[in-house]
Amino acid sequence: MIIEHFAVAPLGCNCVILGDEERGTAIVVDPGGEAARILARLEALGLRCEAIVHTHTHFDHIGATKEVQLGTDAPTMIHEDDLFLYEGVQMQLDSFRAPFRAPDMAEIDRFLADGDTVLTGSLEAAVLHTPGHSPGSICLTLQGDRPVVIAGDTLFARSVGRTDLWGGNTSKLVDSIRRKLFALPDETLVICGHGPNTTIGEERRLNPFVGIA
Repeated sequence: MIIEHFAVAPLGCNCVILGDEERGTAIVVDPGGEAARILARLEALGLRCEAIVHTHTHFDHIGATKEVQLGTDAPTMIHEDDLFLYEGVQMQLDSFRAPFRAPDMAEIDRFLADGDTVLTGSLEAAVLHTPGHSPGSICLTLQGDRPVVIAGDTLFARSVGRTDLWGGNTSKLVDSIRRKLFALPDETLVICGHGPNTTIGEERRLNPFVGIA
């Protein structure tokens, strides 16, 4: 299994590539910008993208979706509770007084729900609905030699996603982390939506916002 992530666009969203190297297929998670770079990396790895998944639909996580979709013919997937944010990207940008127009938006091909699975080759990414940062925030979990969770902006190293944006809710965020993410094994690698990786065990012990040692 290939797991790569790299920061894209001005706000440094971590775009994640999940690949089945034997079958040459991949899932791209949160293509927030720099579509050419994402497509070039897929080509370099010899992977064909079969799904584009968003952990949530804030503008910094979806900027390159249309271009990646056009370059791969892959379906785009979000949780339906974040559709209003996806359709309101210009509203989001205007709220931040960003001096540019929203990009052309890709069609949404599938709504994901808690318990769903996104497949590519032999790779299975399980969906956890983790509302709080946004109503439709999700995380993806993968099993293997070491379990992995792609946490989007739900959980960061020693921090959590902000809840003062559209539909954010602090109590729901903390509940999502404690009930769903902290139920994962301590050794689970956490790939965050921004910044460095961490582990579930470290955050359970040391995160000042939700730690429950």
